[in-house]
Amino acid sequence: MVIPRQELRRLVETALAEDLGWGDATVEAIIPGDLKAAGTIVAREAGVLAGIEVANEVFRAVAPTLEFRALAVDGDAIDRAQPLAMVQGAAAGILSGERVALNFLQRLSGIATLTARYVQAVDGHRAHIVDTRKTTPGMRILEKYAVTVGGGANHRQNLSDGVLIKDNHLAALAVRGMGLGEVVAMARSRARHTQRVEVEVETPEQAWEAAEAGADLVLLDNMSLEEMRRAVELVGSRALTEASGGITLERVAAIAATGIDLISVGALTHSARALDIALDFAVEATSGR
Repeated sequence: MVIPRQELRRLVETALAEDLGWGDATVEAIIPGDLKAAGTIVAREAGVLAGIEVANEVFRAVAPTLEFRALAVDGDAIDRAQPLAMVQGAAAGILSGERVALNFLQRLSGIATLTARYVQAVDGHRAHIVDTRKTTPGMRILEKYAVTVGGGANHRQNLSDGVLIKDNHLAALAVRGMGLGEVVAMARSRARHTQRVEVEVETPEQAWEAAEAGADLVLLDNMSLEEMRRAVELVGSRALTEASGGITLERVAAIAATGIDLISVGALTHSARALDIALDFAVEATSGR
């Protein structure tokens, strides 16, 4: 997944506007403009790196003359105390951009790290780990990027990407007397030729009905392992199957063993803990007086 540069700049500008306000009052009050410094971004714990170019963009936006050098790339497995990047130049620029750069790095690396754990847990099975739309408002493109860095895959980016008929959609049409199969058939007839139709079901029998009606994907919502195995068997090769609801690291391998194709995990983006990353700051000996 590639982040469009225009979108990256917009997100960085928004974050900086939030943090800088009318200017860095502390830096403006006490830091000389000619003071030179160097900062080393360092991992304080092991994980998977994501967002190094975002950090670069932050410092570039704060002070275009700053020199940023990445020492690791997104997707790298990083160790505690490992240097990740260096930034050199005006001390004021480094200090003003530090927090926003680290916020992005910590958040995205945390998502990539958690995703990698889920991916490793299902290794050897055919199941793929995918994300959901349970993302931080305004941050979706970056958070979904971090999922791919961790080895996962993206589900829908937004509601335009595909048809996903959920329980509330079915409930809304039930008052018109329409059953699951009729709703799927209607969606299939109205969806654009490039769009896939997915439907959420709660029983193996509904999974069979959805596949029979022409669904491309059947989402098995909060089913037991035995129900998942039965649903996968009933659907066969007619549609892809996806497990969702209550997915944890402790049980994801058992879910993968049911033969499921996809496992969607909202926790990848809504519950990932930020990775501990810091910036070690040092003023250059020849700087100033």
